[in-house]
Amino acid sequence: MIDHNVPLIDVHAHFSPPASSEVRRARWEMMRREMFFAEAPYEWSVPETLAVMDETRTAMQLLSNIPADLEELRASNDYGAEIVAAHPSRFGLLAALPTDDPDAAVAEVRRAGEVDGWAVHAEYNGVSLQDPVLDPLWEELNRRHAVVFVHPNAYVPAVAAMPRPLFEVAFDTGRTVVAMVYTGVFQRFPDITFVFAHAGGTFPVLAGRLSLLGAESWVPNPLGLSREDIATTLRRLWVDTAASASTQQLAAAAETVGEDHIVYGSDWGVPCTGRESLTRNIHALRDSHGLSEAARAAVRNRARVLFPDAAKRAAQWPAVSASGR
Repeated sequence: MIDHNVPLIDVHAHFSPPASSEVRRARWEMMRREMFFAEAPYEWSVPETLAVMDETRTAMQLLSNIPADLEELRASNDYGAEIVAAHPSRFGLLAALPTDDPDAAVAEVRRAGEVDGWAVHAEYNGVSLQDPVLDPLWEELNRRHAVVFVHPNAYVPAVAAMPRPLFEVAFDTGRTVVAMVYTGVFQRFPDITFVFAHAGGTFPVLAGRLSLLGAESWVPNPLGLSREDIATTLRRLWVDTAASASTQQLAAAAETVGEDHIVYGSDWGVPCTGRESLTRNIHALRDSHGLSEAARAAVRNRARVLFPDAAKRAAQWPAVSASGR
């Protein structure tokens, strides 16, 4: 019998280091200017997160946070490592990398030490992930057989007078994936496992268009990719379910990357995800017709395939839930 209640392992959860009320208010005011009408300044906390995890039967969250400033990014990674050290059975860390500077990014890989994986923005301070300047970083991560979580940057100006997290983040991810395909990033660094947020954004939907037009003579195609090459490359990618567990999105993702390359994500830890929307997404995953019943159940903890060390720590849940460790 298929068990739809196995504990969740969440690959897409955010955290933020402590900040003063003045800093949090300034961020809130900036968000409201960009049409993101959060009701109050946001503050992330370990106790509230652990409470939500217990309520939703989430054994572990793999945390990520990607500040735009290098010193803030390093401090954030250090704070994330402290959280994991204090609660090793409940949290893992996807350490952020500054992908506008390959030397700094490689240095941060080495400085951060033993973490569960890495987190990058699709575009970071104007540099997109397909840029060949990043090859030294990909070489280092390829050598390590790393897992890299790719998230769009939601903290940039509104689009069409709407907050960027509503829909533009999906296009950001789709553009990035297509560019990385045509520049050969995935093909040249096959030992990196890339996980794309929000069911891959638009790229699973665009996959059908690429299958028809992607190898036409009028398309810039320096690697000479065939339609079959493009489909094979996309099928190697992974996606999560954060804010995206609808039948429409999961059906497209399953058709493009396969049911076995979809992992659970909550998007907890940011102002656009509250208890209600998080729970609604879990229910949508449970009820979705976009995946087979077996796949819907397996998504809940499939992250153990990508993060075996974290999964071993998470296996102690719920015995540790009372203490939070």
